[in-house]
Formats: sequence, C-alpha cells, structure tokens
Amino acid sequence: MSRHCTVAEDPSVLERENKILLMGCPNVGKSVFFSELTGVYVVSSNYTGTTVSFMEGEMPLGDKTYHLIDLPGTYTMNATSEAEAVAVRFMQSDPKAVLFVLNATDLEGGLRLALEVQRFNVPIVYALNMVDVARRQGLEIDIDLLSQKLGGPVIPTIAVKREGFAEIRAALQRVVTAAPASKEEGRADATILPYSTCSAGCASCHLPCPSRPQDNDYYWERARQIAREVVTDVNAKPSFLDRLGEAMMRPWPGIPIALLVVLASLGVVVGAGKALRAVLLLPLVNNLLVPFFRSIFSRFIPPGVLLNILVGEYGFFVISFEWILALIVPYVLIFYVVFTFLEDTGYMPRLAVLFDNVMRKVGVQGGSLINVMLAFGCAVPAIIGTRAATTRKERLMVTTMICFAVPCISQTGALMSLTGSYSIWMMLATIGVALLIFFLVGIITSRLYKGTIDPLIIEEPNLLAPDRQAYWVKLKVRVKEFLVEAEGPMLLAVAIAAVFKEAGILDAIANFLEPVMVGWLGMPREAVLGLVLGIVRREMAVAPLLALNLTPLQMFTGAVVGLLYLPCLSVFGILAKEFDTKVAVGIAASTTVTAILVGGLINKVGTLILGMI
Repeated sequence: MSRHCTVAEDPSVLERENKILLMGCPNVGKSVFFSELTGVYVVSSNYTGTTVSFMEGEMPLGDKTYHLIDLPGTYTMNATSEAEAVAVRFMQSDPKAVLFVLNATDLEGGLRLALEVQRFNVPIVYALNMVDVARRQGLEIDIDLLSQKLGGPVIPTIAVKREGFAEIRAALQRVVTAAPASKEEGRADATILPYSTCSAGCASCHLPCPSRPQDNDYYWERARQIAREVVTDVNAKPSFLDRLGEAMMRPWPGIPIALLVVLASLGVVVGAGKALRAVLLLPLVNNLLVPFFRSIFSRFIPPGVLLNILVGEYGFFVISFEWILALIVPYVLIFYVVFTFLEDTGYMPRLAVLFDNVMRKVGVQGGSLINVMLAFGCAVPAIIGTRAATTRKERLMVTTMICFAVPCISQTGALMSLTGSYSIWMMLATIGVALLIFFLVGIITSRLYKGTIDPLIIEEPNLLAPDRQAYWVKLKVRVKEFLVEAEGPMLLAVAIAAVFKEAGILDAIANFLEPVMVGWLGMPREAVLGLVLGIVRREMAVAPLLALNLTPLQMFTGAVVGLLYLPCLSVFGILAKEFDTKVAVGIAASTTVTAILVGGLINKVGTLILGMI
C-alpha cells in the first residue's frame, strides 16, 4: 500500500483530482476511518475538535489511488467557523465521492448535516458507526430503510474494532467507478436545492437553503422525521457507564468527581514521575551516562574550552542528560499515560459542560476547557484547535489565557521537579498562582477584545472504556512526537547554555540584568541563564534553577517566573501564523512583563513576611 500523510494547509490540495472527502459531525470517529483506510495513524480522541484543519492520505481502490481528505467535523455547512469554511471549500472542489460517517447513537444530528451535504450533488457512501454502542443503549436501526431514505449505501461499522471497513472500500469503489449519470447516489431528497445552482438571497427561490436562517428548521425537521422512521428504541436499561456519564455533567456528583479525577491524575503524574526519576533515570544519568561521556572525551580532548562545552559544568553531554532525560522525560511519559486515558474515555467534554457557567463568568464558553487541557500537552495544537471556535474574540481569549498561565508538559515536569522536591504545598501554591492569572487574564481580555461569545454547542460523546490497541498506539505516537519535535529545540537550548557559559556571554547578560534578577526578583545571578534559554523552550527557564542552591522563597519566585514567562519559539511562530505578528509580539511582551512583575511582588512580599517572623 502506498502511504502518505499530510497535515494539509496547502490550498493546492483543493485542486487535486481523485479526491474522496471524509466528513461527519465532530466526534463520530472519522480519524479512525482515515487511519485504517490510508494506513497512516493520526491521533483520534473521544471528544470534538481533533481535526481542525484537514488531513490528506493516499487510499488505493482497485487499480487506482485516491486522495482521502479528512475534513474537520462540523454541525452545518453555513461556514460560521473556519472548520465549516474548510468543509465548504472542499465540497465545491469537485470531489469524486464523500464518505460520510454517522453516529448511530445520535443519528438525527448526523442526518441534518448529511442533508446539507447532499446539496452538492456528490455521490455519498454512509458509514453508520458505533452500532455496538447503539445496541447497548437499546437502539435498533433499520439499515435498509435508512439507505433508502438517504438514497445511498449505508454500511454499519464499529471503527475501533475495524469492523465494516472491507464493505466501506467496496462501496466506495462502486461509487467512484459509476457512470456520470449515476452520480446522484447518496442524494435522495429532490426538494433540496443543489448547491451549484444556489444564489444566496435570490427572492424567487423557494427551495430550502441554509443561507437563509429560517430554512435551517427544514433540515432539522427532515432529519428528525427520518430518524423517527428508521430508529426503534427498545427501552433497554441504561448501562452503568451511561448513568455515570450523565451524572458527571451535573453539579452533584459531577464536581466531586471532577476534583477526584484532577487530584488522582496529579498524584499519579507527580508520584510515578518522581519514582521513575529517582529509581531509574537519575542513577542512570549520574552513575553511567555522564561518567561515560566524560571519560571518553577526556581521553581525546585536552582540558580547555572545547572539553568544557562538551562535558563541563554546563557541558552539552552533561545537562542534556540531567535536564532533559532525568528532569523532564519521566513526567512527560506519565502525563501522556494519564491524559490519553482520560481523553479516550470521553470525560473531557463532560468537564466542559460541567464548568460552562464558571468559564462564562470569565468570558469564554466551557468548550474552551478542552483546548486548555490540550495545552497541558503542548500549546501549539491547542492554539490550532481554537479554529473550531465560532468567533475571533473567543479564539484570541483562549489563546491568550493559554500563553499566560497554562504550562506545557515539559514545563510542568520542570516545575514539579523544582517545587515538588521541596514541598507539595509549594507546588500547589504555584498551581494556585497559575489559576489566579488564568482567570484574571480571561476577565481582562473579555473586556479588551471586541466581539461576542456564542453559546456552548458540544457533542456529548459516549463514556467508554478505552480500546487497548488504540490507546497504546496513540500513546506510542505521542511519545515519539515529543521525542522528535521537542528534543531538538531543547538540545539547541543546551548547546546555547554550554557556549554562552564558556564564551563569557552569560556573565555579560547577568551583569546587565542584575538589577532585575537580583534586586527585584531576589534570585542569584546565575539564574539569568533561565531567562535566556526560556526563549527557545519555556521549560528551560526553570531547568537551570535545579542546579542552584535556592531558598524556598527563591524556588517559589523562580517557579512563578518560569510559569508565566514568554512563549517559546514554536508557540510564537504559531501565534504569528494563526493571527498575525502584532498579536504574537503583544502576547510575548505581556507575558514577559507579567512574569517579572508577579515574580518581583512575590519576592518583596515574601521577604517582608519572613522579616516579620
């Protein structure tokens, strides 16, 4: 099988021939279909917004190879968000066919979108996914009648178990090789105006059209009618997971469950991360790796600048192991173990619903919590994920809040190593400062940025036990991505530290910033290295502090400054790309000023309190 996968941003993809579009509402399992049909794995999750741009892969059908395009999940084709606009542009680009994924447990919502897609006069194959969950919930669906109503083949599937994919391939091959006169397959309702003949606002047009808000009711009513005819509810008793999923979205017992989940997750990440670091990685680094490289290089390189750059105090082969392998990697590994489990269960959208009222007091809808939780892994995909927001104001607010107060997993690992080594209370205090800044930034930006915030509309996924195979594959992919994408910039920062130390540049910067570093923040001069390296990678603002003999107040101050410090180069780049350079510079300058200001206040107030004791 020829395999190729692109996170497609190039507009030329629209011009490709032999395109097949993969469409559906959010959270129906499209990414699983894409992975199976193209042979290329992409991360799929049990919540909305996994795909916010589009993915391209090659899919062989018969003796031809087609380009399968995984479009963002949408609820309508009204182009009210960037995700919907992407879907409309591709539907207008003359695709060969559409593979439309329906959720068997929420058929009505998928049918409403399918009726809109039919307007484009493109042949459609329907994949009815999660039929096993529907049966568990007591829903029986007449597949033949549904196929008749939709005017195209409907294939029952269980994507996570890879059931139904052979039939999907066969149906797609039949459709794409059909004679042009047969290309109406997948479009049943002739009263729906074809998109190609639509002229929005045409006074003489009386056929249903989504460009007129009043006609949205038509699609809902038609979808509701089809669903009533093909679905039989046998009133099966809700399972324990179904009842638990509903309970998690109510204040009681939802809030206690949320607190328990957060505390348990934090405990696992901190406890297991510290154990992995202390029992395995620190002995490996201190007793084997560092002595080995020092011994090797000392044999062939005389004492001097080059040897110091390689294996000196800030030597590349010393701190790359001490800071990256022993400090950051253990917490990253455990975080992904926990995070991947939580997202595959479908719990995170329930948190969004549960805390929607709280988030609205800040100025954003509860759905933004999903992007915030993604940012604990890395801010880059979280910022890209804000494309699913329906207003620019919400995108800007969520992005700014993430950049100010949400540490990525590497930064979190560094903060845990610094504060957790002294006291769990110091770590919790650092988290408290982050929460305070997070909410303050939300309140300020809600007044600063112009625009509106739309009501929360979010797909409530089924609460599921994660599929073991999908879980381990996703975990492996995420760890590999971290090692490939994050290690490079971190190693660059380590190399900068080694060269700056030996070249005397670090001392010059320390002298220049001494009034701020020592006078205002109360930190030792050597801590200036963190401010320099933090520009490359945010966690590197904290890592150098571990080698210093800091007081508890200095630890806390350094942790807060490192937490709030400017976005790393990768985040700065994505800010400039997603918004503009002005926004990127503004956020970077604001976070830096805030970090120095808050850190200095903590130092001054802390010094005053300690002087009174």
